[in-house]
Amino acid sequence: MKMGCPKLTKSVFSHDAAFQDVHVMIFVGFGFLMTFLQRYGFGAVGFNFLLAAFGIQWALLMQGWFHTFEGGKILIGVESLINADFCVGSVCIAFGALLGKVSPVQVLIMTLFQVTLFSVNEYILLDLLHVKDAGGSMTIHTFGAYFGLTVTAILYRPHLDQTKDKQGSVYHSDLFSMIGTLFLWMYWPSFNSAVSNHGDAQHRAVINTYCSLAACVLTTVAFSSVLERKGRLNMVHIQNATLAGGVAVGTSAEMMLTPYGSLIVGFLCGIVSTVGFVFVTPFLESKLHIQDTCGIHNLHAMPGLIGGIVGAVTAAAATEEVYGIEGLIRAFDFTGAYAHRTPSVQGGFQAAGIAVSLGIALVGGAIVGGILKLPFFGDPTDENCFDDDVYWEVLEDEESSVYSMQGSNGKAVADS
Repeated sequence: MKMGCPKLTKSVFSHDAAFQDVHVMIFVGFGFLMTFLQRYGFGAVGFNFLLAAFGIQWALLMQGWFHTFEGGKILIGVESLINADFCVGSVCIAFGALLGKVSPVQVLIMTLFQVTLFSVNEYILLDLLHVKDAGGSMTIHTFGAYFGLTVTAILYRPHLDQTKDKQGSVYHSDLFSMIGTLFLWMYWPSFNSAVSNHGDAQHRAVINTYCSLAACVLTTVAFSSVLERKGRLNMVHIQNATLAGGVAVGTSAEMMLTPYGSLIVGFLCGIVSTVGFVFVTPFLESKLHIQDTCGIHNLHAMPGLIGGIVGAVTAAAATEEVYGIEGLIRAFDFTGAYAHRTPSVQGGFQAAGIAVSLGIALVGGAIVGGILKLPFFGDPTDENCFDDDVYWEVLEDEESSVYSMQGSNGKAVADS
């Protein structure tokens, strides 16, 4: 099956529709995905709401200064709102590693710095290196995940085992989390194609993402059953690893990855992400002191790196025979100062984009982590982590009923 032949000029959807889809992903998808913790549902949805509302305002300014500042004014359109949501998406990803362990003040401070660093990284990649990253495998997922992992490593809590009973889920909290999963899964094709050029690129982005996500679900379910005792499925894997396919085709989504290529990427990412939850996450915590609450290393970091590599290879392999002369120029914007750039050179710059995103994420995360470690930001004590009662009004009857329910592992949770 060939995509882009004959040439398609009609858009799949307008920027207005794409904006609504992406907006739902940021506020509903990411918010509810993090509600799996049995006693931190308010914090997951509420603090995600807070950081996103604050972050989009700062992102409009930061991205405006870098991209649309003309005549002393920042020009704003619907695409600016989409890009601001993308920027905040990287903060939501980083927040996943810190979930339950930071105060609202720390969340806002991290958002302020991360949005700034995201905008700098995005400018370097998209404007200076001229890489293609429509779905943000590098700029959103790789950057956001490794930034969050670095911050949580700096904020390491050696006595977090005191709250081991609160770090699990209960039946209804897992169901709420699946709401987030399904919203993200359904709208991810819009996410990866929202800022693509109307026509071939946007159609390819939707189709590639659709295929990759579908394949990812199958391998996630299969490997979850294989890796768990008695062949049972683990809800953590279904909530998270099923989305890895959307992350991994973000960079190459609007390229000629082809449907079967997308299926292969999704197939592999379902395996990588599920294996990550079973083996890599415990290793990171025990050996590297990285306490990753939501497992963003498995859903965003590793698939983001895979996405960057797939994008570099797909760009380097591009030919005029596949894209057509005009199609190749449009696909990679080989115009103006980049008119003489070849696909192989573009592939090299795509690979360089991965390194730049990693470097800024690690250095920036270390600095911001050091700032957040200062003792006057009201972070919870170890024994009070993962508990809404610290920052929220929680009715006593609700509190006791949640604590008396059975955990998702079938073991009774301790009474309050």
